[in-house]
Amino acid sequence: MQEFLRIGTCSWKYDSWIGLIYTEAGRHNYLQEYSQHYSTVEIDQWFWSLFDGKKPVLPNPKTVQEYVDAVPDHFEFTVKVPNSITLTHYYQSANGHSLQANPYFLSNDLFEAFLASLAPMHQQIGQLMFQFEYLNKQKMADQLLFMQRFGDFIANCPAGFPYAIEIRNPHYLNEKYFAYLQSKNLAHVFLQGYYMPSIVSVFNQHKSHIEKNAIIRLHGPNRKQMEEMTGNQWSEIVAPRDAELSEIARMVLEMIEKKIKIFFNVNNHYEGSAPKTIARFEALLQKANAQDRKG
Repeated sequence: MQEFLRIGTCSWKYDSWIGLIYTEAGRHNYLQEYSQHYSTVEIDQWFWSLFDGKKPVLPNPKTVQEYVDAVPDHFEFTVKVPNSITLTHYYQSANGHSLQANPYFLSNDLFEAFLASLAPMHQQIGQLMFQFEYLNKQKMADQLLFMQRFGDFIANCPAGFPYAIEIRNPHYLNEKYFAYLQSKNLAHVFLQGYYMPSIVSVFNQHKSHIEKNAIIRLHGPNRKQMEEMTGNQWSEIVAPRDAELSEIARMVLEMIEKKIKIFFNVNNHYEGSAPKTIARFEALLQKANAQDRKG
């Protein structure tokens, strides 16, 4: 099972995990201590790279090297590609200014510069994740245009890297889309949360097109509400999702049986504490596996 499943969290820099994952001694290098518990982690800090009127911010190679030095050789990272590449337009300000096109959207030159900045990490990249926001008609005319634009982009990206897409348009999740991912050797990112449909239902509908790799990201439906419930202290489960986790455990077992490599990334906002959610999920996975063996 471990051959096909890597479990970790979305980011790792939380003081409230002291006593769960970290000791006081680990305060200065949380990632090193984290990697003794989990085999993967999601890096989202480099996603935030696009700022009005400024050149996109790319990772500092020194920081990349520090992360690589902190973890064992078998550890793998799932890395969010900068939003300077995945945003069609700049974020709209609160004063309601009209949309301004992002000149770096799906820029192969910028993406190659990003990959160059990650050079020390290349051997430990589990997935490079392209996360797209909800694409309304103003930002992207339709699904076909999106697939054409991304297809042209990915055709010119360096070979040898594992690429994945997170799309936040529920109506894109159809047969045409999953066949497209399969044809381009792209992994799907199953996002549990926000306004997206259940990942179990999505998998059951389109499992025939999912063959090699996948990312599962557990997010809650309401980020702000979870922050209010926890007070930004991520050490306790405050919104348990037992039935949902049980269904997901069954889904993961089926994916493992199909020999699909899974990166399973849990966010604090899912139940209130990512480490405790992982412990609960692992127990449910073992229970489901034992039941299958008996059956």
